[in-house]
Amino acid sequence: MAWDRREFLHVTSLALAGGALGRVPLWAQDASPRFEDLRRNVGAFHMRGGTIGWLVSDDALIVVDSQFPDTAEACLNGLKMRSSRMIDAVVNTHHHGDHTGGNKVFRPAARQIVAHTNVPGLQQRAANQRGNEADQEYPDTTFDETWRMDAGDEVVSAKHYGPGHTGGDIAVTFERANVVHMGDLMFNRRDPFVDRPGGARIRGWMELLPQVIDDHDSDTLYIYGHAGEGFDVKGGAEDLLLQRDYFAAVVEHVSRGLEAGRSQEEIAAIDRLPGMTEHASTAQSLGHVLNVAHEELSAGQ
Repeated sequence: MAWDRREFLHVTSLALAGGALGRVPLWAQDASPRFEDLRRNVGAFHMRGGTIGWLVSDDALIVVDSQFPDTAEACLNGLKMRSSRMIDAVVNTHHHGDHTGGNKVFRPAARQIVAHTNVPGLQQRAANQRGNEADQEYPDTTFDETWRMDAGDEVVSAKHYGPGHTGGDIAVTFERANVVHMGDLMFNRRDPFVDRPGGARIRGWMELLPQVIDDHDSDTLYIYGHAGEGFDVKGGAEDLLLQRDYFAAVVEHVSRGLEAGRSQEEIAAIDRLPGMTEHASTAQSLGHVLNVAHEELSAGQ
């Protein structure tokens, strides 16, 4: 399924006109829209915000995450070039705005928006804090542990493994394509954002990554929410294990600091974790992760 760049730039011209993209934030990936074919009618959309996954076939149209309003419009226009179907489901991997901000754009074309049961409340709380309640569209189909639907000749399922990046993360599997969208449970070689007020738990995140691997096989292709510069937003189980090792290094570093009687500021004052040479770190981003780990360990979590 080839996506012609000139055709796509034509259908996205309204979204890009007049500086609609504005300033590109920290989590930017690609400045221009790009569709990427992966396996068996499943692919990824790259532009700005968390990576969007998609399934386009004669009998089904599924979207995983929705980025921002302008990039959602670009994605939706591109999908319309390939399918005249209603979207069978938009699935949100969690509540953050770079994954749900485009819900309102997709909603008129979608039969349902699916997410973990914690997502609507978390999304609403975040919107109240930012004063952008009018821009929200909340999931209308929610579940506690697992969700599954037939999508033509594909089966799409989702599972909540417990608190990780937030308290409402899910991994979404295209079962026959053997592709799993991890949302922000994966920041490939980049210090992750750990949303402690939103229910995140570093130890939980560290423990669930091997569980995801155990639920799939050695040929599974994973889509990631974000990646460090020079690294891909897709890969294999080895990337998930490396992120597990990253969190193990975080916990070990903070534990040793606490045992040595160091202050929280002293513990967080490092530029890079030992052994994590590939991770894109800044003092601010790594310090955030270490501070959350300090709060968790100090509280006995």
